[in-house]
Amino acid sequence: MSAAPSTTSRSAEIYARATKLLPGGVNSPVRAMRSIGRDPIFIASGSGPVITDVDGNDYIDYVCSWGPLILGHAHPAVINAITEAAHRGTTFGAPTEAEVTLAAEVGQRVPSVQMLRMTSSGTEATMSAIRLARAVTGREKILKFAGAYHGHVDGLLAEAGSGLATQGLPASPGVPKTAAAATTIVPWNDPDALHKTDTGDLAAILVEPVPANMGVVPPEPGFLELLRTRADEIGVLLIFDEVITGFRVARGGAQEHYGVTPDLTIMGKIVGGGLPAAAYGGRRDLMERIAPAGDVYQAGTLSGNPLAVAAALATLSHLNDAAYERLTATTEQLATGLRAAAKGADRAVQVQSLPGLLTVFFSEQPVTNYGDAANCDTEAYGAWCRALLARGVYPPPSQFEAWFPSLAHTSGDVQRTIEAAADAFAEVGPA
Repeated sequence: MSAAPSTTSRSAEIYARATKLLPGGVNSPVRAMRSIGRDPIFIASGSGPVITDVDGNDYIDYVCSWGPLILGHAHPAVINAITEAAHRGTTFGAPTEAEVTLAAEVGQRVPSVQMLRMTSSGTEATMSAIRLARAVTGREKILKFAGAYHGHVDGLLAEAGSGLATQGLPASPGVPKTAAAATTIVPWNDPDALHKTDTGDLAAILVEPVPANMGVVPPEPGFLELLRTRADEIGVLLIFDEVITGFRVARGGAQEHYGVTPDLTIMGKIVGGGLPAAAYGGRRDLMERIAPAGDVYQAGTLSGNPLAVAAALATLSHLNDAAYERLTATTEQLATGLRAAAKGADRAVQVQSLPGLLTVFFSEQPVTNYGDAANCDTEAYGAWCRALLARGVYPPPSQFEAWFPSLAHTSGDVQRTIEAAADAFAEVGPA
């Protein structure tokens, strides 16, 4: 793999133009790479586990478009499905049979999703699921966890992770006080705090079953079960945000992996097969409140877009038991190798992972909540990322994001990544 672009690269020239035309030069904040102390790299193409920038440099990619590309870049089956669909028409604003087929496929994999409604983004799906929960319960407040990111919905930006954590913003200007006041925030993995929380006027508990926007921080044993029990006790809906974990950590997502069933599930990333799409779904009695079956309004011109549906069906068709066994093995090889590489350089890190997800925390102690994640050595992480990029490995440019190993990553790709990581750890030096 070749080195990252220099300051005189075409990428730098494009970025100079972009800063005059796009806020911060990008269309989503983390892409700017500011938290790792460098300018963004502009990508020209991708194939399998590799992306190529506009200067011709190749990188083993562990961002994979932040999760959708579980099969890798430009998978032939996905490209063929999109191409065939495009020849029939790119959008109709009318129903297609493929949407019904996709809903059935999702329901077969995720039994809690008896009915499905598609949207164009995870943020839109989250907003819609919350509206449904409020309508069903007749209450307004939502409980979320500190450091969890559920899209840029006004009321959910308080103590969010991901890009907000990267920029050190506790919330976003422009969010009405009334919207923020309708959100109750509880520390992740803290049963005592959950029990002590005022549940008056609470409509739903909204949770990433495996938070991945403060970095990958799995639930402590029994914590998801406690959320299910607590939701039932106080008569609220339990909503799993499986935008990241859905169809990734297991065939049926985190709810299959942990054996805990939510009332509603939010999906994105893989459910669009690499195109803009998301969805929410759940029990039939809840989903039949959605218009036109019921009285809770939600609509979208491009919802169920035929290209995205085709990409999703093609992607899901490759996600069988053997694929998940391979993804698990790839993730374990990467996690084990990164731990060994850090140990060899006398650098204390925590590598936390589930199948298809991983984060390297520059911390001496395990990370169990957002406070732990915020206390990591983010400057060292940034230096390590820059060193990886210089060695042809493209990690998430933020301590608060997940790595996304894919089915396209071979054992050889992982081994080269581990070797690059060892050199990068040595360059950064011990803590």
